[in-house]
Amino acid sequence: MSKQDALPGEQDQGSSPLPLSQRALTVGICTITVSIAFESIAVATAMPVAARDLDGIAYYAWAFSLFVIGMLLATVIAGRVCDRVGPSRPLLVGLGIFVVGLVVAGTAESMVQLIAGRFVQGLGGGALNTAMFVTVAKAFRPVQRPKVFTYISTAWVLPSFVGPPVSAWLTSHLSWHWVFFTVIPLAVIGGAMVLPTVRAMMRIPMPEVSAEDASGLPPAPVWAAFATALAAALLQAAGTRLDWSGLVLLVVALVLLGLGLPRLMPRGFLRLGRGLSSVILTRALLPGAYFGGEAFLPLMLVEQRHVPLLLAGGTLTVGAVGWTTGSFLQAQRRLPLRRDQLITLGCANVAVGLALAGVLALVPSLPYGLIALAWVFSGLGMGFATASTSLATITLSSEDAQGRNGSSLNLGDALGSSVFVGIAGTIFGALHPGGNLALTFGLVLLSMAVVAVLALLASLRVGSLTDPAH
Repeated sequence: MSKQDALPGEQDQGSSPLPLSQRALTVGICTITVSIAFESIAVATAMPVAARDLDGIAYYAWAFSLFVIGMLLATVIAGRVCDRVGPSRPLLVGLGIFVVGLVVAGTAESMVQLIAGRFVQGLGGGALNTAMFVTVAKAFRPVQRPKVFTYISTAWVLPSFVGPPVSAWLTSHLSWHWVFFTVIPLAVIGGAMVLPTVRAMMRIPMPEVSAEDASGLPPAPVWAAFATALAAALLQAAGTRLDWSGLVLLVVALVLLGLGLPRLMPRGFLRLGRGLSSVILTRALLPGAYFGGEAFLPLMLVEQRHVPLLLAGGTLTVGAVGWTTGSFLQAQRRLPLRRDQLITLGCANVAVGLALAGVLALVPSLPYGLIALAWVFSGLGMGFATASTSLATITLSSEDAQGRNGSSLNLGDALGSSVFVGIAGTIFGALHPGGNLALTFGLVLLSMAVVAVLALLASLRVGSLTDPAH
């Protein structure tokens, strides 16, 4: 990758190449991605101590759900802004909001302040995810994008290796506050690296904005984002109440989803339409299945198999290795598979891995070491499918709809993860008190395998899709 390349279209127009470093842009985006991912996984490790110190155990779950809700809101708003003024300003503003959220949470002296900080972090993270997606679409040629998404995927999973032990050390030797403070330098360094490029991109005229994009869809309405975000919160609350009030919350959440979600997605999303809508539906289902299973794997190994916590957590590291490998392989131009076939292959891998993990839970006599095989297989599938769905969305989006469709993709990812992790938690909460650990963990994992199969079926509706560069 050359150090100085014009943005796509600059050389075609006969103008001088802008003095931009695509290498610095790539490293900067990956550094920002690491900061978001590290914050997420490190906070999960430190939050039990923080909630206890702030006397906020009763509000523990909201520290995570409000992060997702903030992300859902910002994802839609950032998509609208990206299509109107380009990704540069949303990226810089999102980075600033994310850093502010880190400061608010890091200086928290009450659980309310900590939760507020997490909400602000979600706002910044949602804006960053969408703006970085559109930046890749506009600043890199089609032949470069698979490799860029490989780097971004690796940046997402890298904190899985170092996040928990670093967070545990900071919490034990300094304070949980430092889990937030240590992320700030990473975010600032990443911002400094992307700044020259995004400032140059601000000078590039944007296409004239019309009332509808090339797909005939109007901009995603902000009220629909609020309705969907509120639905996500209500779904989580409903999952913790196995009584009539939980049922009421569930019904209200489904109504809000029915009203808001279709207006944030491409046409045909709920009807399993071909092309882009199936790409985004696949992206909504697959991470939900993977993370819904991953959330309970270490607990299953500790409770049912009495595996030491360090080894149980190592399962997640194995999955990260598989994810990185899959991301690397999908970028190889010699791989004899179309982009839609890579998505389907990824879904199949995740389904098989979850099914194997479910069988291992149901049959405790089987060697627990096979969990590593199951999860490296699932991770490999996520590496194939996550980068490939991002590339497919860019390929199937017109120039004036990159922001809208990018926000739809990220919205589906976040909402699917929230919903299906919640469903897995509800199944666990209903069965675990009975004491049958094999049945409890087996049904949790097999239910997520079913979700992965649904993602596979959705991927078959994508249609033939070859990268433009091939």
